[in-house]
Formats: sequence, structure tokens, C-alpha cells
Amino acid sequence: MDAGPLLIVNADDYGLTDGVSRAVLDAHRHGIVTSTSVLALAPGFERGASWLADAPTLGTGAHLAAVGEDPPLLSAREIPSLVDRRGRLPLSWRQFLPRIAAGRIDPADVRREFAAQLERIRSAGVDIDHLDTHQNLHLWPSVRRVVMELGDRYGVKVIRVTRSTARSVVGVVVARLARDLERRCEDEGWAYAAASTGLDEAGNLDRPAMIAALGRLAATGAPSAELATHPGQADDADLGRYRWGYQWADELAALRSSEVRATVEELGFRLGTFGDLAAGAADVS
Repeated sequence: MDAGPLLIVNADDYGLTDGVSRAVLDAHRHGIVTSTSVLALAPGFERGASWLADAPTLGTGAHLAAVGEDPPLLSAREIPSLVDRRGRLPLSWRQFLPRIAAGRIDPADVRREFAAQLERIRSAGVDIDHLDTHQNLHLWPSVRRVVMELGDRYGVKVIRVTRSTARSVVGVVVARLARDLERRCEDEGWAYAAASTGLDEAGNLDRPAMIAALGRLAATGAPSAELATHPGQADDADLGRYRWGYQWADELAALRSSEVRATVEELGFRLGTFGDLAAGAADVS
């Protein structure tokens, strides 16, 4: 019997807070999470990184950040175009993209900061099997080039392709950029999941929504898929500084639920990691 399509269940923002890191590990040990993306500049990174040694079957990637509430690893002198006068990163892609499109952010500054984040992850003894970015900035061509250059340098040629089916301006642009990234991956021998969630449903995957998302991924008929999730703990006061409107605790409950696991099995998915995706691409080549 042929193996079913590979499903990577990735939990983003590992290290954001201690509670998020614990929730990711909980969802791996008692749920369907197979992979996580590590946020090296976040306050909980150092403590959370040490806990990964006790989860050897959890795939790990780098969640590279050039936006957000947390400060960059490098100083304003080292990355002057990326930060404001107080050394802060743009809060979101809505501030970042117009600036980089207008040439006001130097991609070399992005490269230096991302390289510093990768080095911090490596120095913590964490091996990574894929690359993605906070708020999916790597869909933008100049950021994509930086991420893929670093992937080539560090020997990690697996990347998230974020997709959207929304009929909004943002959704249409994301869909076009995703196709561009797929073509670049094909040209340069990078691996990526052939179907994915991650934008339209971000932060709102309670149990019914997660079951529906799994059904949509299965309906694509793709040989590989990524379900991007954001688990967290209900009593995590540290999440108060991140006003994203995410339902972290609902996603954790969904990831641990027997109904969601049964859906994965009924749809014929086999759970795995981005490392499995890369190994499959190597076998094909």
C-alpha cells in the first residue's frame, strides 16, 4: 500500500514565552505537532532552547524575525536601516514592506540580523531542518533572496511556502508571491510542502476550524502539506504584550484533541517533519 501524503504540523513562535514553548512541547508529546519554528530574539528563547533536548523527535526550524515587539539581536549601528531611532524593529509587515519596497531598508541589514539569529540558534545546540519568517516576510523577493542565501550557507534548503485562498488584495498578492517562491525553489533545488495553511487561519484554529483546514489540505491531493499552528497556554500572562488576537489555548486544545487526531488518520495523512520532506526530495533527485 502506498504511503499517504506527508503532513507537517508546525507550531510557530517557539521561545516567544515560556508558556508558548511549554505548549508546543505539550502538543508534540500529547498531540499531533511534529515540528516547531524557533524565534531566536524572543524573551523565552534561552530557556526554551534547553528544553528541546528532551524532545528529539520534534523537528525544529528557524523563525527569522525582522518585525515584531521584541528587539533585534544586533545594535542599531549594525542594522541602521532596519530599526528606528530607539533600535526597534517595525511592528509588522504593514510597516516593513512599504519601507523595503521603497529602498529604505537595506537587505544587507536584514541578512546580518537573520545570520545573527541563526548563529544564536546554532550556539544553543539546536539543529534546524527548515527556514521561515515571522509574519511571512520571506515571500517578498528581496527577503526571500536573503533567506535562501543563508539557507545555502548553512546547508538548510527547506522553506515554508505560505499560501492564501482569500479573495482580498492581500490574499491575491500572497498567492502570487507563493507561486514565485515555488518557482524559485524548483530552480534552486529547495524543498517545500506542496500545500499549506498559515495565513488565512492564523491564530484561529480551534477544533472545528482545524478539522476543516485538514480537510482542505487533503482535498488538494498534494503529496505533502503543512498545517501551521500557534499553540499557547491559557494562563500565560507574558502573552499580554503580543496583541495579535490569537486564540493560543484553543489551538493547543485542538492539537491535543482525539477528534483532530482521528481526522488526520481518516484523511490518510502520515505525520512527519520538514526533515522528512527534505529526505524525500533527496530520494527523488
